[in-house]
Amino acid sequence: MATNAKESRTVEQKMDTLRSIIGEMESLIVAYSGGTDSAFLAATASEILGNKALSVTAKSPSLAPAELRDAVALAEKLGLNHRVIETHEVERDDYAANNPDRCFFCKDELYTYLSDFAKDEEYAVIANGTNIDDLGDFRPGISAAKQYGVRSPMVEANLTKSEIRHLSEGMNLPTWDKPAQACLSSRIPYGTMVTVEALTQIAEAEEYLHSLGIRQLRVRHHDTVARIEVEPEDFLTLSSEEVRTEVVSKFREIGYSYVTLDLQGFRSGSLNEILARIGKKS
Repeated sequence: MATNAKESRTVEQKMDTLRSIIGEMESLIVAYSGGTDSAFLAATASEILGNKALSVTAKSPSLAPAELRDAVALAEKLGLNHRVIETHEVERDDYAANNPDRCFFCKDELYTYLSDFAKDEEYAVIANGTNIDDLGDFRPGISAAKQYGVRSPMVEANLTKSEIRHLSEGMNLPTWDKPAQACLSSRIPYGTMVTVEALTQIAEAEEYLHSLGIRQLRVRHHDTVARIEVEPEDFLTLSSEEVRTEVVSKFREIGYSYVTLDLQGFRSGSLNEILARIGKKS
């Protein structure tokens, strides 16, 4: 990821700011999913605070099993002080109802646990991997973080996603170019109940598509219909007769009756598009 000399100086200055912010913390819990942002924050915190930095990964049906395995493996590789906990947001009626504020209740579940744990184990700060770019997106979870006093060190250091990727590459973190992920519930249209069965179907379908060599993708869950989003350059992979036949067979085995390919291609948060259209009409 190339940057010019002036940009490099600016990024390094922001990195110095981040180190200073973390260095002022007596101890820290990092909400760690194994994605680009949280992995970068966890690695940086570990470097500065050692075992006074604890990275915590929440295991639940809304996290793909493959993502959990990768997060644990990376924590081991980096030598992080790491713990896996279980959260139960899917059992909450306000989360399962799958209204546009669903993410608030997910984070409320997580931060309730982390707040109690921090108090019991005497950790001074809880932090997440939110960056500057996230502030312009629809993210109800940010409101939950504010209610619990959770800090966002990379927002405080004014770091963008591309800068975090650049710095991660310099730290030799394998997540520097990892495609953005979101919880599996984000594949289910608002207003459709979130169930463990649906989340399991989505996880199995996406893991299968990843096994075909497709990195960036989503399987949008429309009851009996699976709507596949991939980058346009991956259309050919899925449209060959052999692969197409195998995908349909596998998805039916998973539980889908119909399988479609979205011709618009991959869009992060595509199910939020309906919210924008509703907003324009109101």
